Amino acid sequence: MSNVIRKTGLILIGVIAGIMLSLNFSAIAKKENIEAIHPLPIEELRTFAQVFGRIKSDYVESVEDKKLITEAINGMLVGLDPHSSYLDKDEYKELQIGTQGEFGGLGIQVTMEDGVVKVISPIEDTPAFRAGIKTGDLIVKLDDTVVKGMTLNDAIKLMRGKPKTSIKITIVREGETEPLIFNLVRDIIKIQSVKSKMLEPGYAYIRITQFQEQTGENLAQAIRTLFGENKGEMKGLILDLRNDPGGLLNGAVAVSAAFLPENALVVYTEGRSPDAKMKLHANPEFYLRGPDKDYLKGLPTEVKTVPMITLVNGGSASASEIVAGALQDHKRSIVMGSQTFGKGSVQTILPLGNNTAIKLTTARYYTPNGQSIQAQGITPDILDEADNGDDQRLRESDLNRHLSNGKKTEKIVTSEAEKTGSKPAGDKKDKKDKKKKDTKNNAPLEFGSEEDELLKQAMNYFKGIPSSPPEPNDESDS
Repeated sequence: MSNVIRKTGLILIGVIAGIMLSLNFSAIAKKENIEAIHPLPIEELRTFAQVFGRIKSDYVESVEDKKLITEAINGMLVGLDPHSSYLDKDEYKELQIGTQGEFGGLGIQVTMEDGVVKVISPIEDTPAFRAGIKTGDLIVKLDDTVVKGMTLNDAIKLMRGKPKTSIKITIVREGETEPLIFNLVRDIIKIQSVKSKMLEPGYAYIRITQFQEQTGENLAQAIRTLFGENKGEMKGLILDLRNDPGGLLNGAVAVSAAFLPENALVVYTEGRSPDAKMKLHANPEFYLRGPDKDYLKGLPTEVKTVPMITLVNGGSASASEIVAGALQDHKRSIVMGSQTFGKGSVQTILPLGNNTAIKLTTARYYTPNGQSIQAQGITPDILDEADNGDDQRLRESDLNRHLSNGKKTEKIVTSEAEKTGSKPAGDKKDKKDKKKKDTKNNAPLEFGSEEDELLKQAMNYFKGIPSSPPEPNDESDS
């Protein structure tokens, strides 16, 4: 038996070595700047081969070589950070479809944490959003299947399915003593990337729910419509990026370019390879795909100067943080809300040639002034005064194996009291009771509605109205 394992191990080491060498030589052919080939870790490969051989000979059931190799690849990538992963044929196809704004499922952005699925953000106008699933919820069961022990990809596959089919999701939520059960019906998820309206004469509202292939064009159309509808001077524009989990980088550059001067730096990236070092500016070569017509050309000139507020929260991640950071650094917009998610790493999709791919973290994002977004996020200029529990949200820095900031770590600011150093007003018991009440309310807030307190705060800021009324006097007039 030991001879069989030894032979299997030697053969496997040779196969792996051959693959790695071929990959290295292929990379050299594509990148002339590679300094040297790293030596193969022979001892580690020998250990891997021994484990492989033991599984083949002693595991309770026969396992296909393909499954073992695939799981080894999965483990290699998952062990790096929460965003690197292996994409099989179905997952790679779904990723491509998702960036076009239509796919099947429930409408939840998720990650894996301590063996359970955590909700990063529900997507607006989807079954999950309408049911009241919230950021930070822990998904512990899918129908009768326990999530613990699954890979994230396996859990996602269970959540996805044919439209109009149902699934029961069991959730553990902070502040709830019992698990919450949601019966959801899968649907075709059609994401409307850009929503817009006039709040009142002179004040426009644009909401971006996700950055997709058509986001820049949709934004340009919304701007033209809003400025065309408005009679008289445009006094203020509110860009709402709350609960926007990100998306395509060129979409973020296009949105930034709509409001910034031409050639202004939007974002830059730093990584190990030369390809990972980029500077993206507000001009067409960085947001157009191919020789397309520049859809931002001819926008109303006032869009570059109109007073502007950008709304963010703990669900604003990645591309939305790039936009908020660029507008803030160039002093083009006041950023209002709560600390953003802090997803400031670049994932590159690397096709493997057999309709599969790997999603690999290759760089970090930096705002024009050099602030690293990773595990830190964007700190608003004006923090949300409403006690909406946003400081309890899951953030990048809470994820296991999250990539470090790359610079000196700073404390995440989640309240005005932390920002100013003042003591928070109000009784702790009142806040606890309010939080408990909020967790019982599953109805999602409709951003841009009359109940949107942060939007009211932004409008008050434009008009110079104090956002908080004076404290009432306990003594009655005599």
